[in-house]
Amino acid sequence: MMDAMVMLGMDAVTVGERDLSYGLSFLTQNVKAKKLPTVVANMNHAGSGKPVFPAYVLKTAGDVQTGIFGLITDKGNYGPSTDSIQVTDPVAAAQATVKELRAKGARVVVLLSQLGKVESEDLVANVEGIDAVIIGRNVPLLTKGRMIKNTVACYGGEQGQNIGRTLLTLGAGNRAVNGENDVFRLGPEITDKPEILEIVKAFEEGFNEKMRKIQKEQEAEAATSAADDSPDRFLGAGLCARCHQSEYEQWKTTSHSVAWQTLVDAKKDATPECVPCHVVGFEQPGGFRTAAGTPDKVNVQCENCHGRGTDHDAFNGHEVAEQDCIVCHHGDNDPTWNWDEKVPLIVHSNTSGITIKNKKGVKPSDLKKMMGASH
Repeated sequence: MMDAMVMLGMDAVTVGERDLSYGLSFLTQNVKAKKLPTVVANMNHAGSGKPVFPAYVLKTAGDVQTGIFGLITDKGNYGPSTDSIQVTDPVAAAQATVKELRAKGARVVVLLSQLGKVESEDLVANVEGIDAVIIGRNVPLLTKGRMIKNTVACYGGEQGQNIGRTLLTLGAGNRAVNGENDVFRLGPEITDKPEILEIVKAFEEGFNEKMRKIQKEQEAEAATSAADDSPDRFLGAGLCARCHQSEYEQWKTTSHSVAWQTLVDAKKDATPECVPCHVVGFEQPGGFRTAAGTPDKVNVQCENCHGRGTDHDAFNGHEVAEQDCIVCHHGDNDPTWNWDEKVPLIVHSNTSGITIKNKKGVKPSDLKKMMGASH
C-alpha cells in the first residue's frame, strides 16, 4: 500500500489503528524506507513525548499555500503499539496545528481524520479554520459530501474502492469561502494502472500462497474435528441431487455453480474475507474447510439458500427470502444488488444460463474490482 501511495504521488497520508497492528517500529521503518509523507498531529513517542511523525505538510499549488495535517483517534485499539505511543486530545491538537498553519501562511487547511464519522464532524464543527476534512475509520460511503459549518466533509467508505474529489471556492486573500465534494466508485470501467496492478498482484500471490500453507497445516486437524461429528451438518449438493435432479441441473446453469472459480481466477481463493461467500457451510460441521480437504463444498450450493441438509425435514415448504441472499449480496460485495431483478435469473424455473453467460469474458482484474479490494 505504501508503494502504491508513493507511485500515485500522495502529498500526505495519515495513520489509523490498523497501521499500528505490527508495532510502531515496523510502521516507522517502512514510512522512512518508502519516503511516504506521513502526518499525525496527536501521536507521540510514549517515552520522550516527541512526535512520531510531523504534524503537517505545507504544499503550494499555483499561488495558494495549503496545509495538510492528520489526526488519529484517542479511543482506539493500537495493539502491539499501545505501550510505544501516547495519543493526545484530537481537539487540542487540531486547534494548535490550525493556528500554526495559518501563521505560516496556509490559505487552505485540510484535515486527514482517523477519528470516525461522528468525532470528525464534532471536531470540525468546534475547531475554526479547517476548510476540508477527509474522514476515515469505519466511515460510510456518501457520494455527496456535507458542509459542516464552514468545512466540507468527504465520506469515501472503506477498502479503497472509491475516490473523492473536493472543490473549494476561494475568495479574497485566497481563503476558502465554499466547497463541495463528490465520491466516485472505481468500478470495472476504470482501467488498471499497470505499475499498481503489478505490486497488487505480487502481494496477493504471496499472501494467497501463505494462506494455502496455513490451510494445509490445519487440514489434518480439520478432518478429524469433533465439530464434524455433529448430527447437524452440511451435506453438499451431490446428496441433494439424488432426489432433486432437475433443480440440480438447473443450478449448474447459474453463476452460483462457478462461484469458487471466480475466486481462483482473481487469486482470492485463500483470502479469508472472500471465501465464506463462495462456498457452503464455511468452517461449520460438514461444511467447507479447504479446497483440497472438502472439494465437494466449493461454490454456492443448495444449502446456502435452502438451509442445512440435516434440517431437510423441517423445511416444510420454506421459501428463499431476500434475507437469505443479503448475507453475501450487500454493500461493496454487490453494489448493484436488487432482489426483484436478480432472483428471477437464478430460480429453478430459469434454465437460460444467463448469469454464467454474463460472466464470460470478464477478466480476472474485473472480477477483483467486482469483489472489492479485499473481497
